[in-house]
Amino acid sequence: MMFLLVLIMLTACAASPQDLSNKMFTFPQQTNRAHVRLNTTMQDFSAVTVCHRSFTDLKRDHGLFSLATPSNQNEFLIFWDDTHKEMEPHIRNGKAEYGGWDYKPNMWHSICTTWDSASGLVQLWFDGQPSIRKFITSGSNIRGSLIIILGQEQDSHGGGFDIKQSFVGMMTDVHMWDYVLSPCEIHNYVDELNFTPGNVLNWRALDFQIVDRVLIEDKFKTCH
Repeated sequence: MMFLLVLIMLTACAASPQDLSNKMFTFPQQTNRAHVRLNTTMQDFSAVTVCHRSFTDLKRDHGLFSLATPSNQNEFLIFWDDTHKEMEPHIRNGKAEYGGWDYKPNMWHSICTTWDSASGLVQLWFDGQPSIRKFITSGSNIRGSLIIILGQEQDSHGGGFDIKQSFVGMMTDVHMWDYVLSPCEIHNYVDELNFTPGNVLNWRALDFQIVDRVLIEDKFKTCH
């Protein structure tokens, strides 16, 4: 009975949103299992902005943010294609390729991705620098039973992980909005100034579950 009570308490704690300000997720090894699942009650999006910061030394393909629905495993995916040196936003199984970014290893990078279903345009902001806008898909929303995962790239709804696409490194300040963030707000995020936190995913009140070996540690900054 006591064990059951403790288990219920631990489950309740895990399900409560946490303020992860000045914290980071550390993914310390290559694996096809370890990941963080991010939870939201929102299930219908006509526009999206996702921002995050990551730090890695990987010299291969890897997923940075993976949102899947039962009908589309790449409903909203941010993926680094190391072969072509491109950051690739995938939306509703379409994608755009953005090359020319200085995606250096062993340093923090801030990446924001925006998409609007009315225009179908996607835009990437890499360390505060905007890309051109490209068309991916328009006319339909992202909707359904969402599964959002950090650390792995979903090839099926909530699974299908490939160890060669796993993320190894650190990640922090993950936010998601159900609208296109303004350039000023994106710059405020990149510069770690005051900005409106995500209304879908908010790093300061994050509902998440950790699966396997992912650590929560104090965020560090590189000294110059």
